[in-house]
Amino acid sequence: MKINYHELISTKSNLLSLFRLFLAIPLWFLFDQINTSWGSAVLFSICIFVIITDLLDGYLARKFNEVTEMGKIIDPLADKVVVAAIITKMYFLGLIPEYYFFIIVGRDIIIFLGGIYITNRIGKVLPSNKLGKATIFLIGIVILLIILDLSWNNYLLLSFYYLSIILIFVSLLGYIYRGYEYLKPNKYT
Repeated sequence: MKINYHELISTKSNLLSLFRLFLAIPLWFLFDQINTSWGSAVLFSICIFVIITDLLDGYLARKFNEVTEMGKIIDPLADKVVVAAIITKMYFLGLIPEYYFFIIVGRDIIIFLGGIYITNRIGKVLPSNKLGKATIFLIGIVILLIILDLSWNNYLLLSFYYLSIILIFVSLLGYIYRGYEYLKPNKYT
């Protein structure tokens, strides 16, 4: 697949995704200030903005008929990069358990490599699905609750945390199944 750079910057939805991708950089550095009086408020605000742009880019793409092949790449890539940057920094700061870090990053690596393989085999990019978006959303909620400094004994945090773990595995299986379906030879041809 050839990268179309004009397509990347010519739609509102792709520009939002690209902007979200670059927000990983300030978020990385801002996590060093999470324990300051202003740090958690700024982090929380930017993370809410990231969530809003993620919801908004898909809506704009559909509303203005701007669904592009580059959008199918940049939107999930932005999600994965931002979440990976935040989760990695949280892991380094000791804010999340080690296994949580590894299952999130492992899932994303498997989906990313699988996506490259499928794109090379079928010649098109598969868009992210609702289950994958729901998983990222729940991980985002967990991140927000940790930024708010909720105790790991808090039922709200624990509920979203365990639900996100379940969805991490369910969505990974969903992506694997969908990839298998696209690669399966059509028995009617």
